[in-house]
Amino acid sequence: MSENKRILGYKIIPLSEMLATLGEEKVCEIFSSFSSPLNNDVEYFLKKKSITFDKQGISKTHLVFTSYKNEIVFIGYFTLSSKSFTIPANRITKTMKKRIQKFGKYDEVTRSFQIPAPLIAQLSKNFTNNYNKLITGDELLKMACDAVAQAQLYIGGKIAYLECLDNSKLINFYESNGFVVFNDRPLDGKSREDMGVDYLLQLLKYL
Repeated sequence: MSENKRILGYKIIPLSEMLATLGEEKVCEIFSSFSSPLNNDVEYFLKKKSITFDKQGISKTHLVFTSYKNEIVFIGYFTLSSKSFTIPANRITKTMKKRIQKFGKYDEVTRSFQIPAPLIAQLSKNFTNNYNKLITGDELLKMACDAVAQAQLYIGGKIAYLECLDNSKLINFYESNGFVVFNDRPLDGKSREDMGVDYLLQLLKYL
């Protein structure tokens, strides 16, 4: 994805560029205005982990801004990371299996595909001052998927995946945007304690 890309009135700026231009103190000030009452994890990640992870190359965060009442406001963000995941062959359709065979390696022992693919690790609107109403979840997710597709022009691949809580509202949201549930991932002790759940659902989309 090109730097400072503007899409339908939204401006997407890589966190790395914000840090280089404004400095960490100013970026943290911008982050302080972010709130996500429905998901504390995404707020905690942005404020406490995103900068460190970005500098270390563990993940890359992209910030979304728009113009509102003659001001540029921070309305959301998404974070991408490079990961690999496993798909049991019996959990996907024949059509999806044919597509995945082009990008993943099949393991005869486990009867599953090993797939390297970008992970949409974080995705959230900013609920401060009702800024969340300035962008839809569909639009924000499309930005993340478009960024994945752009990266895959250089690294190959056609699949994006993400993880979410086993929540009907979340599942319906992602499925309405073309993702399908293919597995669940058990959490370890620390993650289980932090999130208060035993597992996360895994979903993928063929781009």
